[in-house]
Amino acid sequence: MRVVIALGGNALLKRGEPMTAEVQRQNIKIAAEAIAPIAAEHQIVVTHGNGPQVGLLALQGSAYKPEEAYPLDILGAETEGMIGYMLEQELGNVLPFEVPLATILTMVEVDGNDPGFQNPTKFVGPVYDASEAGELHQQKGWVFKQDGNKWRRVVASPIPKRIFELRPIQWLLDKGAVVICAGGGGIPTMYEQGKERTLIGVEAVIDKDLCSALLARDIEADLLILATDAEAVYTGWGTPERKAIFKTNPNRLGEFSFPAGSMGPKVEAACHFVNATGRAAAIGALADIPAMVRGERGTIISSSFSDITWHVEVPIPGPAARPV
Repeated sequence: MRVVIALGGNALLKRGEPMTAEVQRQNIKIAAEAIAPIAAEHQIVVTHGNGPQVGLLALQGSAYKPEEAYPLDILGAETEGMIGYMLEQELGNVLPFEVPLATILTMVEVDGNDPGFQNPTKFVGPVYDASEAGELHQQKGWVFKQDGNKWRRVVASPIPKRIFELRPIQWLLDKGAVVICAGGGGIPTMYEQGKERTLIGVEAVIDKDLCSALLARDIEADLLILATDAEAVYTGWGTPERKAIFKTNPNRLGEFSFPAGSMGPKVEAACHFVNATGRAAAIGALADIPAMVRGERGTIISSSFSDITWHVEVPIPGPAARPV
């Protein structure tokens, strides 16, 4: 079976944790240990988020003069290398030595007229209180939106149209490699207007889940897993009536509303993949990846399910946690 596993940026760097290399490595080690048993039996492609990491690099870069700061597409490429390196190393520590690993810097085409440029929604970087966010808005012109009881920077998140490195990804899979690609939703690029073959970078961050769904469809994956820091997709989140969905189909899932900056894109991406391919998708916790492959944990979405079933008992996250 061919499985695409999308690791959420906030699964690799949990909400409120310090953005140090050591903390990220510990979380990536957890991810590697969850992926290793699956890699022994299936073809694996790993994608990952980069919201906290690209935001940190942007914050570091803001110490330069405005004209010297690196744009988001280049920062995205940097995070692909940084996170890919740590994933390769930690996977290599738990997989048999002969299993090849490869990280592909992945360019993804977007449309310059995408409405996402008019309404930034993608969270990047650390959380701030209201006064800190206000100061940064005045100093740097960054846009902020509320994320829980804190504030985070938001940037444009256009819809991915095409993955340029699709053929090399296929070649590596055919040779038995575990492939790490499309990090952070890929490096946002587009063709310069009026120039047929001039590819340029774009100041944006593509949603990792939508790009992972596109990738999974294009490589004909059998299962798409969207791993985050929540055990399942919840309805009634933040209320006493919250419930964890176990198994359902895209139509039933579409009856509920989920936050655009967190669980919403995961649900949208999963439903897109299921509707486009007739195959299954799963959303759940990083540590539950093997159980999601077996259909035992998380929220499983498939057209073969006629209705909706609920988890009888799923551990409820603490007050500082939320689905991302």
